[in-house]
Amino acid sequence: MMTYQKKIGNFGEKIAAEFLKEQGYQLLDQQYTTRFGELDLVMVDSGSVVFVEVKTRTNEKFGLPEASVTQEKLERIQNAGLLWLQAHPEINDFWRIDVIAVILDQHNKITDIQHFINVLS
Repeated sequence: MMTYQKKIGNFGEKIAAEFLKEQGYQLLDQQYTTRFGELDLVMVDSGSVVFVEVKTRTNEKFGLPEASVTQEKLERIQNAGLLWLQAHPEINDFWRIDVIAVILDQHNKITDIQHFINVLS
């Protein structure tokens, strides 16, 4: 059985994917699992592979969504991304990590969406 948090997370990933597609990104993969963890979205933007971490909140009781992306989490995303690139040698190996922060109201309507580009730089 899927937990409420997992449902909200999946919903946030869907919102983020649509948001990025509207910006011209192309979806390559989603929920790609490695020993380092899951890559929420793998997209392409102007020839670069973008590993997108999506954080979704229904309130700010635990802080802003983007605040939960720690240095340790970024290292896991980077390692998972490198494994994804090894599994897809036909893909250009220019890459970056972006974060999408989604805040929903109690009716699951978007109240805010923020896109943080190239969070490793």
